[in-house]
Amino acid sequence: MKNIYDILSELGVDYKKYDHPPVYTCEESEKYTGHLQSGKDKNLFLRNRRGDTHYLVTVESSKTVDFKKLSSVLGESKLSFASPERLKKYLDLEPGSVTPFGLINDANHEVKVVIDRGLIAHDNIQFHPNTNTSTIVVSREDFKRFLEWTPATISCL
Repeated sequence: MKNIYDILSELGVDYKKYDHPPVYTCEESEKYTGHLQSGKDKNLFLRNRRGDTHYLVTVESSKTVDFKKLSSVLGESKLSFASPERLKKYLDLEPGSVTPFGLINDANHEVKVVIDRGLIAHDNIQFHPNTNTSTIVVSREDFKRFLEWTPATISCL
């Protein structure tokens, strides 16, 4: 597995790191990071009905994702959660650690990314650094720099 901190350093991305016990939901994370002045993310790793297309959907943690509407916008007949095995295969992540930074492990550039415009409207945004035992806060501009670096197909909704 590649080291996200090395990649961020290479890109000149500044971040602040906050260690905490393992968290598996946005509600659990809020206990440890709720005080941070930044946009809070929720990440979903999804697959289409055929299982031949995978999506990393990143939205503000307070939002609910309407799978039917998202499927329609993306031109898919149905989206559902991908299995932990698929998450490991495509992003080399464990459940509870899903993050856009997992794209560093998408060697074949197979995962499509959908980013919520509301989330990237924040000056600073918090994400897991490929583990659910830490949270890092990066600026919107630094996050965009990371996204530009990755060859993933990215859509903003």
